[in-house]
Amino acid sequence: MLAVLPFENLTGDTSQEYFSDGLTEEMITQLGRLDPERLGVIGRASVNSYKTHQKPLDQVGRELGVQYVLEGSVQRESGNVRVTAQLVQVKDQTQIWARQYDRQLKNLLALQGEITGEIASQIDLTLGRRVRPGNVTSPRVANESYEAYDLYLRGRYEWNKRNADGFAQAIAYFQQAIAKDPSNARAYAGLADTYALMSTYNYDPPKELMPKAREAALRALHIDEKLAQAHTSLGLIAEFYDWDFASAEKEFRRAIELDPNYPTGHQWYAEFLANQGKFPQALAESERARQLDPLSLIITTDYGAILYYSRQYDRAIEVFEGVLATDPTFSRAHMVVSAYVQKGEFAEALATIKQWQRFEPNSPWSWGAEAIVYGRWGRMPEARQAIKKMQQSNRGYRLDLAQSLLTTYAAMGDKDKVFALLQEAISQHTNVGMLVSLKADPIFDPIRSDPRYQQILRQMHFN
Repeated sequence: MLAVLPFENLTGDTSQEYFSDGLTEEMITQLGRLDPERLGVIGRASVNSYKTHQKPLDQVGRELGVQYVLEGSVQRESGNVRVTAQLVQVKDQTQIWARQYDRQLKNLLALQGEITGEIASQIDLTLGRRVRPGNVTSPRVANESYEAYDLYLRGRYEWNKRNADGFAQAIAYFQQAIAKDPSNARAYAGLADTYALMSTYNYDPPKELMPKAREAALRALHIDEKLAQAHTSLGLIAEFYDWDFASAEKEFRRAIELDPNYPTGHQWYAEFLANQGKFPQALAESERARQLDPLSLIITTDYGAILYYSRQYDRAIEVFEGVLATDPTFSRAHMVVSAYVQKGEFAEALATIKQWQRFEPNSPWSWGAEAIVYGRWGRMPEARQAIKKMQQSNRGYRLDLAQSLLTTYAAMGDKDKVFALLQEAISQHTNVGMLVSLKADPIFDPIRSDPRYQQILRQMHFN
């Protein structure tokens, strides 16, 4: 296992952070393609934490479970770039290899391939076995214009922020990259990822965003059929929007085949398997994602969600609470409330919600969670009051209130309202994240005996 630590930005200009971050991400991608059966490369989310919190290499090795670390710096000036890199063996912190590269910016893509090839050779010598360098930078990528590549890096930098402003900026940069180079497959894949995530985050109606995501992903694959990110996006679209689960699985598996070291591919495939009720397989895929990106909060949280869906509530609570200890504002980890509810530990659930509301006092999600707790607790006046507060706090949020109401009424056992909202969501193609979890989420256990539940599953093409 190898970790590429964040390349240090030596320009003295914080506006150039996207460039050093982009170089780090590209090196992760390139090295991950070398020989996935023999060389695993830690994902971006885990190494990114070392950008602001530098730690001794032996501690990095323990936390990430790696034997080797690549670290370096980048300095960009006018039309030139200087990249320094060194490969270090963690166990004794010996420097295996080090180089400095001075190049024109237009040759940066070829430089990444050069660095990757040299590292592969050094790992060969160290391990005494062959690492196949056959999947390093493709000719199509190597010939990509530097201007388009620079815009692509800016787009990914914004996309990783996972907020409305970041998504908007990412779209603008990806579109500019495409304008510079219409054959830029990665920029199209970036557009697909952005539109798809905006849809699942409820920023705009899926009917508006998912067709754009599909068009961009298909365009990316028309240019480069072996682009794993585009296949992953198509899998997400097929699952969440088309409810074509056979095609979704095919795309996820193809993405993993093309890039076995792509953590998001394993993460989203694990989520898909869990939504299908295939929990042992889902947990295995999620474990692989965690091995590749052990410090990623979203990957860890999704692992907790699979444990929750598989009714392993104690283990799920442990995982969720671990994430919240790291970042109390990480919203998806507040699924821990649902795990407490399933165990009947309502006081613990309310204590978690109160802590949540300290950080997000106007979050409609937190009031929705409170309504769920009181509803399952049988305290209906408090549940109705929480629903009222949820509706009031929703003002100004780009959030489909029906999703919170639906899970709340399910917890309260109000079946007629649940099925009315489900039919509306299906007909309008909204609340796509909630609909695909309908088969797995324990919150819907109170309605499973109703014949209307099986009818809903058939409408969504669940087997």
